[in-house]
Amino acid sequence: MITTLAFSAFVAVSCGWIGVRAVREHRAVLAERRGLLDDAAKLFDNARITFGRDHFPVLVGRLDDGRRAKVELIADTMVTRRLPQLWLRVTLSEGKECARPTIGALARPTGAEYYSLVHDMPEWMTPPQTETSLLMRGDGSATAWQAERVSALFRSLFADPQVKEAVITPRGTRVIRQAAQGDPGAHKVLRQARFPLKAIPSELVSLAIAEAETLSALLAEDDDTIPAYEAA
Repeated sequence: MITTLAFSAFVAVSCGWIGVRAVREHRAVLAERRGLLDDAAKLFDNARITFGRDHFPVLVGRLDDGRRAKVELIADTMVTRRLPQLWLRVTLSEGKECARPTIGALARPTGAEYYSLVHDMPEWMTPPQTETSLLMRGDGSATAWQAERVSALFRSLFADPQVKEAVITPRGTRVIRQAAQGDPGAHKVLRQARFPLKAIPSELVSLAIAEAETLSALLAEDDDTIPAYEAA
């Protein structure tokens, strides 16, 4: 009887200790998330950071020409047979609507990319030949010249396996890149999405912004030159 009571007390104390530790670790993870874009905020004047329900930061700032840049982090736990992915999403908004079509490409599509704009585009397009599989779609308004030029840039852009999605629309452009993969131990044992980094490198954010700017300039009516990123 005494042994049974002692064992029950030991189990109760152990469960309580595990619960307290889990809560502390969860709070620590959420606190770390909130600072992931602090370094990137230094890239902008008058940068503003808010937080989503998942405690990931959302950074909004202005480029030198006044255009609005939005930097977000997306924790993707719906990937199949892979670790959770942390995506960096950079959206560049134009000052006014541009006379250009909507075209986008998505690398390694599975159909589960809930954050993708490409899945919602109505017209299927022939993607460029790359080492990774691409889904390329648009709104059906692109001319043959426009489609060919965008395809050429996509071929160069998606040569980097960390690029997940690139989109051109009349109102802006968007680039999604891999920021990190989930910690294997936390995912396999606890089924948690923990990402082993303290901050998103400002260089990675700068790269994504530069790529979004190149997409923006690609179909400018008065620009007949090849963008610098494509020529590189």
